[in-house]
Amino acid sequence: MAIKVTMPRLSDTMTEGTVATWLKKVGDKISEGDILAEIETDKATMEFESFNEGTLLHIGIQAGETAPVDSLLAIIGNEGEDISALLAGGDAPAAAEAPKAEAAPAVEAKTETAAPAKAATELPKGVIVVTMPRLSDTMTEGTVATWLKKVGDAVAEGDILAEIETDKATMEFESFNEGTLLYIGIQEGNTAPVDSLLAIIGPAGTDISGIADNYTAGGAATASAPATEEKAAPAAEKATEAVAETSNGGRILASPLAKKIASDKGIQLTQVKGSGENGRIVKSDIENFTPAAQAQPTATATAAAPKADAAPAAPKVFVPAGEVFTEEIKNSQMRKIIAKRLAESLFTAPHYNLVIEVSMDEAMGARATINTVPDTKVSFNDMVIKACALALKKHPKINSQWKEDAIIINHHVNIGVAVAVEDGLVVPVLKFTDAMSLSQIGASVRDLAGRAKNKKLGPQEMEGSTFTVSNLGMFGITEFNSIINQPNSAILSVGAIVEKPVVKNGQIVVGNTMMLSLACDHRTIDGATGAQFLQTLKQYIESPVTMLA
Repeated sequence: MAIKVTMPRLSDTMTEGTVATWLKKVGDKISEGDILAEIETDKATMEFESFNEGTLLHIGIQAGETAPVDSLLAIIGNEGEDISALLAGGDAPAAAEAPKAEAAPAVEAKTETAAPAKAATELPKGVIVVTMPRLSDTMTEGTVATWLKKVGDAVAEGDILAEIETDKATMEFESFNEGTLLYIGIQEGNTAPVDSLLAIIGPAGTDISGIADNYTAGGAATASAPATEEKAAPAAEKATEAVAETSNGGRILASPLAKKIASDKGIQLTQVKGSGENGRIVKSDIENFTPAAQAQPTATATAAAPKADAAPAAPKVFVPAGEVFTEEIKNSQMRKIIAKRLAESLFTAPHYNLVIEVSMDEAMGARATINTVPDTKVSFNDMVIKACALALKKHPKINSQWKEDAIIINHHVNIGVAVAVEDGLVVPVLKFTDAMSLSQIGASVRDLAGRAKNKKLGPQEMEGSTFTVSNLGMFGITEFNSIINQPNSAILSVGAIVEKPVVKNGQIVVGNTMMLSLACDHRTIDGATGAQFLQTLKQYIESPVTMLA
């Protein structure tokens, strides 16, 4: 049966999208997870993958064309299938073209394709099954961080249903349907594979017990019956009622953009009253927040209330002397993926490390001169990244990856920059780094690092690296070895700049040096190749003017 795929809403403010590139053409075979096209939104250009399989029968929006959200983007079905009936409605929003029983195309492309064919044909009229979405190309399971709707709530198209924690970030998941939330299949804090039953939406009062049972019988991770969810609903409401209650340990609901603006302005979210759904803090709440207006009521409330009722700071755990005390912290999805991938890298790739000491005197002088230019801010790490990009062009074997039947040499340079975040580590990628100036690298790194710490990076911004740089110099670490970020073949560890006695022209003088350690995959990079790369890198860093040639 042919399936209509509509222009997806890839951000909460997106009203139309532009097809930047089609990666498939009419007649091509499509598998679930294949990238169909790159779509330019109001915020970024993102890859759009297929959640269906079949043959691409029709392209509704050509490369370079712009169309509203829910316009007909493509049709996927069986080879030779008659799609004239589907085309009769043109580019009208798919929700108006098809009855809800067949599900809106946007949902078919985004959420429903994991539903068994049998279950799909037996759904009551208007009922839509929503499954755990695949929010990144490497995501295999997701954790529901927060439900923003509860069973019985009315859901409109575009409403945020939940925040879902993937292997890379916590992302908002919005509804592409309207109706009533009839069932929640994965409770807050629980983890389930992609395509597990996440929720059921449909007309109020619809009996959906058989649908939930079918998914449970099929092995998908589901929770208890709706009655259990209704019992848990008051707890969810309590966590979002008022600012005073959220400061007592409840989760503060706020959009990622609101969190970012609040962080930039130094505003505590516990002081802000949300005007969004379920008390959610949105952008306008932060922009309209006036600390002075909040100070007096807060002080009055504190004076009037008993001391025991005031919102206390997080209590310190009292551990009597001589007693054993342990604390168990549940692993986040990000921490699980970090553990899995680094273990795979260390135990599958034969690592070896090469270390070189670099004089930083010339680099320090060059940086000071560069930063005298108005609106320019370049760090030593930016200079190292630029030097790496140029050295990789001269030593492309370092810019490679291992496959069982071949070694892939990347002639483009995409450098990943390791950034520490609250839950672990992310690696945003500077695309085509060799073509960027020092000031462009500096601005891009600051932007990516800032958004990484606020969980605002898109999955596509953390993909495609060919080499990685990790810097712990700001913590005073002089030398360390990193684990390769596969599928890269190498990672550079950057230490702190140290002032110490050095020998120059036969004289002992005070100099500034920095240690660089290159971890290599011996399957792709021989020792001599790695050493030659480090020599070139040393030359660039010690003579920064050569990076301008």
